[in-house]
Amino acid sequence: MIYFLVGFGILAGIYGVFTLGLNVHWGYTGLFNIGVAGFFALGAYTAALLTTAPPSPELFEDFVFGGNLANTLQLGIDLWFFVALACAAIVSGVVALVVGAITLRLRDDYLAISTLGIAESVRLMFLNEKWLANGSRGLYNIPKFLGDLVTPEQYDLLYFAVVIVTLVVLYFIIQRAINSPWGRVLRAIREDEEATAAAGKNVFRFKLQAFILGAAVMGIGGALYAHGFRYVDPEVFDPLLATFIVWVMLMVGGSGNNLGALLGAFVVWGIWSGTQFLPAEINNPNLRFFLIGFLLVLVIMLRPNGIIGERRRVSEGGT
Repeated sequence: MIYFLVGFGILAGIYGVFTLGLNVHWGYTGLFNIGVAGFFALGAYTAALLTTAPPSPELFEDFVFGGNLANTLQLGIDLWFFVALACAAIVSGVVALVVGAITLRLRDDYLAISTLGIAESVRLMFLNEKWLANGSRGLYNIPKFLGDLVTPEQYDLLYFAVVIVTLVVLYFIIQRAINSPWGRVLRAIREDEEATAAAGKNVFRFKLQAFILGAAVMGIGGALYAHGFRYVDPEVFDPLLATFIVWVMLMVGGSGNNLGALLGAFVVWGIWSGTQFLPAEINNPNLRFFLIGFLLVLVIMLRPNGIIGERRRVSEGGT
């Protein structure tokens, strides 16, 4: 049971990272991004390609580049892991800069369609361009962070701690950003773009900055996934489990509230993974979709702002 709970905690924590990134986009800025899977894939493949060994001719591997940082960048500790996380964030952020510069001037529905299309393009690129990341065979033997310190049986416990520490660090960074004047401008844009522009703020620039920050956080989540599960292939980045379930987590927990986003990740993933313990007679995969959909409808009807909705604050001023 303990191994199930630890595995659950690792994946729920990684989904928590994605919900934090999506919360920056939608919860605080109002950017309708349904291309989470694209930044997830970019982060995961960036970290995997940088740290795995070069392709082996004996294994008939198709990809041409393996950075092998895990064997060349030790310096007494597994420094390569932090480099991989940073590079995953940078690559996702740079792609977000290009995508955002093109799409953020579009209306919300067009932005959503654009980001979904870009995410699928990223997935299909990794699927069809075998030289890039081994195509449908995926990348395997992705190195373990601090894997030499513990036995294989204990490794999940160690990685669970790594995920939680990363999640907490990202939470406080985002909280600090959101509570700053920069974050208040984002919330103003979410509420009324025209009024914010009339107040002299460069709305497009702020939206682009938020888009880059959220994408970078999602890229870090992808890198955590790659090193946690040590295998990535294009099927991992199916929109259902890499985008839409993240949206459900955010809506259930409460957009505009980072604690709500994290709560939603653990609640929804708890339902998703917990259904495997149901009796065989009713243990149908479709039941998962029903329960998640039912929960979403229930939350929308009873608590439209999520279980922990955004706490609205009114500035105290003189009358």
